[in-house]
Amino acid sequence: MQRPQDHGWRVLHRALAGLVVLAALMLAQAGAIAAPDAESPPLRAHAYRMAGDAVRMRVVVEFNREPDVKWFLLRGPHRLVVDLPETSFGFEPDTLDPRGLVTGVRYGNLGTGSSRLIISGKGPFTVENLSLLENENSPGHRMVIDIIADSEAAFERALADQAATTASTVTTAKSDRVGTRERTGKPFTIVIDPGHGGIDGGAKGLGGIAEKDLTLSFSRDLLDRLKATGRFNVFMTRDDDVFLRLDERVRIARQHDADLFVSIHADTINLPSIRGASVYTISEKASDEVARAAAERENRSDSVAGIEITDENPQVADILFDLIRRETHGFSVKFARSLVEQLGKSIELINNPQRAAGFRVLRAPDVPSVLVELGYLSNASDAARLQDPVWRDKAVSSMLEAIEEFATIRVGARG
Repeated sequence: MQRPQDHGWRVLHRALAGLVVLAALMLAQAGAIAAPDAESPPLRAHAYRMAGDAVRMRVVVEFNREPDVKWFLLRGPHRLVVDLPETSFGFEPDTLDPRGLVTGVRYGNLGTGSSRLIISGKGPFTVENLSLLENENSPGHRMVIDIIADSEAAFERALADQAATTASTVTTAKSDRVGTRERTGKPFTIVIDPGHGGIDGGAKGLGGIAEKDLTLSFSRDLLDRLKATGRFNVFMTRDDDVFLRLDERVRIARQHDADLFVSIHADTINLPSIRGASVYTISEKASDEVARAAAERENRSDSVAGIEITDENPQVADILFDLIRRETHGFSVKFARSLVEQLGKSIELINNPQRAAGFRVLRAPDVPSVLVELGYLSNASDAARLQDPVWRDKAVSSMLEAIEEFATIRVGARG
């Protein structure tokens, strides 16, 4: 006969056994859930791409899965440092070759379960965007970085902001956008761009005079007159017979935090009777056939040196950027109008001297820019005037008047 206490022990035993089985099932389920995390593949950066020029670059890094990313800036030289979890890198070496604004790319493991990617810039820059995106048509994620040439002051402000927060920046944060630079109290800065140079001689004039020599000597005269006023910071994109890419000239203007960029040229045309100076601003649609042809000739400067011309600049879908570019264009047009008025008082101008076309050298988004064609080397009278010290002094004086007038308005407007 079964005793009551034996029955109670059996019930208790069965209940305990059931709890053990249930606990085992729960642990097994938890293990099954945790297994994917424990077995997730090591992070791999399997592709690196970059495109752009000396003004703007886009860098894309492809990962097999989403990484945890932090980034910060360093000076001496100017660098963007991206910290990653321990990563296996599989980049093709030729994709890392310096180009445009990027002078070097380094990467590797730090030996502490973390890895690092370092991008060096050709002078100061702004990190306009750094974001992680899930690939739409393939597994994995990509990191997209947009950097744009900027002034030393803007880079130092970014470093100061960085130090004041966490000394590093997560991917959702952004630096000051293009055009938000503080200019109060800064001397008005002008960058003079002597057209052509080095292997690119530019136009050939009557008697064999080369455009590159005329533009350099005239720019030096203008530089001296501007500096003599004591009012301006003045720089030249080149002060020797050297070749500079068109985008490199724009980069120099931005990195000097220029308030005005003036590119100096002397054209030729297959109509030797045409003569006189003209002033150009940028426009995707040329104001006339002469302007379109002039832009085509000047934009060929890079190809003369064997450089392939491509429009690699990634388009920035940014309302602020577009507004700043429009505001800058407005200032460019105002200065061009004033310059034409002053030049017309002292030297001969072509018919309809204020023109517009798609000059690549005028594409700085936040620097008012004009291109001055001093005259036509294909015209005997213009070719002689361009080498005449008296004529050049008149032209320089008129340009100085226009620049002083523009600077007074701009400095007054910014307080």
